Amino acid sequence: MNDLPTLEEIRGWPATVEVPMAATAIGCSKSHLYAQIKRGDAPVRVLTFGTRVRVVTSSLVRLLEAA
Repeated sequence: MNDLPTLEEIRGWPATVEVPMAATAIGCSKSHLYAQIKRGDAPVRVLTFGTRVRVVTSSLVRLLEAA
């Protein structure tokens, strides 16, 4: 069973999404993506609001288009 969203579905997502949702789209665990964000080497653009972290959907789309 494939629970990965399609690129077309991702294009329809809101401007920013939570890290677990972005991790699912990328195909990695949320803990792995959080670790990349913490190190400053995430493959996507992130916005931080206090303790909340959001992934910019357009950067996620660009990453997946390049794959």
